[in-house]
Amino acid sequence: MINFIGTYECKIDAKGRFMMPVSLKKQLAPVLQEGFVLKRSVFQSCLELYPMKEWNEMMVRMNKLNRFKKKNNDFIRRFTAGVKTVEIDANGRLLIPKDLIHIASITKNLTVSSAINIIEIWDKESYEQAIDEAAVDFADLAEEVMGDDTTELLS
Repeated sequence: MINFIGTYECKIDAKGRFMMPVSLKKQLAPVLQEGFVLKRSVFQSCLELYPMKEWNEMMVRMNKLNRFKKKNNDFIRRFTAGVKTVEIDANGRLLIPKDLIHIASITKNLTVSSAINIIEIWDKESYEQAIDEAAVDFADLAEEVMGDDTTELLS
């Protein structure tokens, strides 16, 4: 499993391309040739860049869903809506398709942020706003998600 590190600010050009930060490009080197999948995020107004191996692992999990349940079909349709395969070109640029630029409200400045095994691509202002909003409750969230709850050990 690959684990990415870092948050970077970039500029997107008129064609929808941005230069992948050098540090991140080095981290992507082992998976660069396989390509990537770019999709809208489930919970945020950003995009998620999956290395192809990570995407295929996600699809294996999703393929186990019972397609005879409407809820599962609806989820799969929404999860894969707008999904695109993308590559980083020889110059180190990633082209974001226009429909995904619109979905994520990306303007001139964007933030590229690691999210463990995927990379999030945000409009810079949206990213800063999301971080500011989350900062207020982050201590409580950290305790709830990562805290050692000994009551679970007793049951």
